[in-house]
Amino acid sequence: MLGVPALLVVGLVWLPAMATVLLSFTRWDGIGGLETIEWIGVQNYTDAFTIYPPFEPALRNNLVWLVVLFTVPTLLGMFLAVLLDREMRGGSVYRSIFYLPVVLSLALIGFVWQLIYSRDQGLLNAFLALVSDAPAVDWFGNPDINLYAVLVAAGWRHTGYIMLLYLAGLKAVDPSLREAAAIDGAGPVRTFTRVVFPALLPVNLVVVVVTVIDALRAFDIVWIINRGRNGLELISALVTSNVIGEASRVGFGSALAVVMLVISLVFIVVYVSTMLRGAHR
Repeated sequence: MLGVPALLVVGLVWLPAMATVLLSFTRWDGIGGLETIEWIGVQNYTDAFTIYPPFEPALRNNLVWLVVLFTVPTLLGMFLAVLLDREMRGGSVYRSIFYLPVVLSLALIGFVWQLIYSRDQGLLNAFLALVSDAPAVDWFGNPDINLYAVLVAAGWRHTGYIMLLYLAGLKAVDPSLREAAAIDGAGPVRTFTRVVFPALLPVNLVVVVVTVIDALRAFDIVWIINRGRNGLELISALVTSNVIGEASRVGFGSALAVVMLVISLVFIVVYVSTMLRGAHR
C-alpha cells in the first residue's frame, strides 16, 4: 500500500525535480539525445539576473502578487470565516457561494473575468458608462493596471480557499478558551485577537505556505490573457515560454524553475520545522 504511492511520488515529483536542477546547468533545446546537452555551469543563472529583461519585472510582479494575496484575500477570508463560524442562518449556503470560485481553475476564471473586463463589451465598462462619461478602460491591455485587475480575479478565488482553512481551524478551537475569555470580561474582538488567533498557529502556517505557493505558481490566468507579457510577467510564465516556446531553451527555463523552487522551499522548510517542533512538544 505504501510502495505504489511512493513510486508515483518519486517518478512524478522527485525525479523531474532533480532533472530540472541538473538541466538548469546546461544549454539544451530539447531536441536530440542526451549527447546534445552542453554543460555550462551557472551561466543560465547569471544570464537570468543580468541580461534577461523580463526576469526583474517577473520577480517584482510575483512579489506584488504575494503581498496583495496576503493583505486583501487572506484578511477577507479570515473575516468571512469568523462570520460563518457564528452559525448564522443560511451559513451553509454562504459557505457554498464563497467557496464556489475555488472549484474553478484559474484558466476558467481568466475566461470569466475577460467577460467582465472586456474593453468593448465588458460588464465593468458598461457599468462605468452608465455612471460617468469616462472612456472605456482597457483593463487587461494597460500594463499600468492589468496586474491589479488580474489580482482581483485571483483574489476572488483565493478568498474562498482561505475562508475554508480558517473555518476548519475555528471549528477545532477548544470552546472552553472562548468561555474563559468571556468570564474574564473580554469582548469578541479581544477574544479573537488574544485567545482564538494564537490558537490558530497551525492554520496560519498553512495559510502562509499556501499563499506563497499560489503566488509563485500563478500561471493559468496570465497565460490565458496575454501569455504573461505587457505588464503580466510572472516567473512561471517565463518558465513556460522558455521551455515550450519558440526559443525552446530548456536549460534556461529550468534555471528559472529552480529559482521558483528555492523561494518556495524557504517557506516550506519553515512550515515543516515549526510543525515538527510542535509535534515534539
